[in-house]
Amino acid sequence: MMKQDENAKERKAFKDWFDASAVRRLSDQFASATDQFDRKKFSRLAKSGLEDLEFHGRVKHLSNALRETLPSHVPGALKILTDSLPEKQPDCDSVTDGWLQWPLGQWIADHGVHHYDESMAAMVELTKRFSSEFAVRPFVEKYPDRIFSHLLDLADDPNPHVRRWCSEGIRTRLPWGKKLHFLIEDPSPILPILERLKDDDELYVRRSLANNLNDIAKDHPELVAGICSQWTKGAGDERIRLIKHALRSLVKDGHPGGLLVLGFSPPHRVSATMEVEPAAVSIGGSVTLRATIRNDSKKRIAMIVDYAVHYVRKGDKTSDKVFKWKTVELAAGEEITLKKKHSLKATTIRALYPGCHRVDLQINGVRLAEAEFELR
Repeated sequence: MMKQDENAKERKAFKDWFDASAVRRLSDQFASATDQFDRKKFSRLAKSGLEDLEFHGRVKHLSNALRETLPSHVPGALKILTDSLPEKQPDCDSVTDGWLQWPLGQWIADHGVHHYDESMAAMVELTKRFSSEFAVRPFVEKYPDRIFSHLLDLADDPNPHVRRWCSEGIRTRLPWGKKLHFLIEDPSPILPILERLKDDDELYVRRSLANNLNDIAKDHPELVAGICSQWTKGAGDERIRLIKHALRSLVKDGHPGGLLVLGFSPPHRVSATMEVEPAAVSIGGSVTLRATIRNDSKKRIAMIVDYAVHYVRKGDKTSDKVFKWKTVELAAGEEITLKKKHSLKATTIRALYPGCHRVDLQINGVRLAEAEFELR
C-alpha cells in the first residue's frame, strides 16, 4: 500500500502539491506555534481560487493568505513561522521533502525585506528544512554589501543545508528564480563564497557551486575558465568532478579555455567524416549518426566528441543544439567509428518542423564534419 501511495504521489501534477490537503497541513503547522492563529480564516482564504492557479500562482496565493492571517507585526509573524517549522531536517539528497514550506519562503520574500536580521534568521532555519534560495534574492538586491559578508560567515556553518544556501541563493540565473542582473554584470561578490566552499565535504554543496559557476560562465566564460584552471592545482578527485560539472556549458560551446582546463586541446591533424541514415525521416522517427574519426598526428589525443543538430524553426530559421556523444582517446594513426541513434519525437520543450536539418560533428569544440537529413 505504501508503494502504491508513493507512486500516486509521483504521478501527481507538480502544482497539485499545493491542494486542500496541503492547506490543512499548513494550518495545523501554524496553529502548533500559536493558539492565536485563525485556522478557519486561513483555510477559507487559501482554498478560495486555489485550484484555478498554476504552481507559482499557488505558492503566491498561500503567501497572501498568510499575510491576511498572521500578525501585521512582521518580526512577530516571522517568529510564528519559524516556531512552526517541523523538527525533522531532511538528509541532503532529500531536501525537497520539505516542499510544503515553500509558501513560508515566499512570505519572507514578500514581506520581510525591511526586517533584515529577523528575516535572515528565519531563512537560515527554513533552509534547514527546505530551501531559502528563492526567498533570499530580494535581500541580495537590497543589501548587497551586507549580505555577502553575512553569507561568507555562514559558509562555515556546520549544517550543509545552510552552506549550500550560501551558494544557491546567489546564483545569477537560478532556475525559477529572478535573475540577479547586477551579479550577471559583475559576479565578483560571489567568488569569495565559492572559494570557501570548493572543498566542502558534502556533494550536495559542491553541486551548487558547480551550478553557480556554470551560470556565471554563460556571461563570463574566460573568468570561469580561469577560476577552474586555478582550482585544478593540488585538486583531489572531488574538486576535479566539481570543475568538470562547472565547465559543462563551456565544453558544449567548444570554449577553448574551458576545454584546455580538462586537458582537451584543439584537434590539430584530426580528420573526420559524418553520415546520417536514412536521408529522409518522418517526425516521430529516428536517424542513425555514423562518425569516423582518425588521429593523423604523431601523439595520442584525448577527444570530447559531440554533435550539433540544426533544427528548423518557424520562418525558415534554424537553431542548433549540442548533444553529448562520447569521450575517447586515439593513439597516433588510430581510427574509430562511432554510431548513435537520435530521436526525432516532438517534446514539450522542443517542437519539430519539416525541412532540411544539418548535423555537425564537434570534436574538442571544433566542428570538423557535417551531414544532413530531411525531416518530413
